[in-house]
Amino acid sequence: MKCLAIADLLISEHVMKEGLASLEKKGIELTIRKWHHDQVEDLQKDNLLIEQTGSNAVLLPHAITHDIDQYDIILTQFAPLNRFVLAAARKVTLIGVLRGGIENIDVKEAEARGIKILNTPGRNARSVAEFTVGMIIAEMRNIGRSHASIMKGNWQKDFANQDYLPELGRRTVGIIGFGHIGQLVAKFLSGFNTRILFYDPFFKGQTTCTQVELEELLRASDVVSLHSRLTAETKGMLGYEQFEKMKQTAILINTARSGLVKEGELIRALRENIIAGAALDTFDHEPITKDSPLLSLKNVTLTAHLAGSTIDAFHNSPTLLAERIHSYLDSDSV
Repeated sequence: MKCLAIADLLISEHVMKEGLASLEKKGIELTIRKWHHDQVEDLQKDNLLIEQTGSNAVLLPHAITHDIDQYDIILTQFAPLNRFVLAAARKVTLIGVLRGGIENIDVKEAEARGIKILNTPGRNARSVAEFTVGMIIAEMRNIGRSHASIMKGNWQKDFANQDYLPELGRRTVGIIGFGHIGQLVAKFLSGFNTRILFYDPFFKGQTTCTQVELEELLRASDVVSLHSRLTAETKGMLGYEQFEKMKQTAILINTARSGLVKEGELIRALRENIIAGAALDTFDHEPITKDSPLLSLKNVTLTAHLAGSTIDAFHNSPTLLAERIHSYLDSDSV
């Protein structure tokens, strides 16, 4: 059995080799090739394009795919496996994705060809959840704005939210999407003595948090934090109409996908002080252009799509995926 693993700038050939060593011990012949980008920003630009428009938006170079018909397994993090790649990969029966989502895979084509897809759900859940808590506090307490002011030589203590500067304790946090990340955010916030509401029509587990409908969550929450997957159903789920239902003192946190929010309508709501502020790690266009209206707002905290990017998250992914592949290959379903 032959396996092609596609490395990139964030999961290197060395990390891939080390994390997939158990597959080689199982007798799987491993080939590692790199999807080349000059810098991480270029990789993220391609990834964003794929996430927003589909796996056919970016073509892989011939150097990666020239003999793809020889492989039984393909592993990838961000590299797209579109219908053209899958049509050429005639022997492939298993695709492994080194991330929680599978946006870079043409799922319909894979299913039509009977190809099993395994991903690594929760691989960066802790990274994103920790970052989310940081973004909540940074936006509430003006950490980023104060830093930027001091770096410009100013000693500013009053900001846009000075009339209702809150503590996180005893506030209500509404979590939209209660999967691995959303549940970790709730767990971390429990140490702040917060009340947790969540909206997730697909959640069926047990929790001490309170499950509510979306409208109730928006009206009751002091913080609304997005952790849903981006699907046809969730795209643009929050717009001006939803922001009007939120408290005027509430803030929005998005460390998930920019497409969950109608960005132009959020900007309008922030300008009109419909809500107090927002902390955003994802954007419709990345990197943000110099003329972006977001840069003119005084009630936002902006970061450069950093939430899931920790050494631990990337380095652990190949090992986690290898474990899933072992379980699949050893199961009766093969």
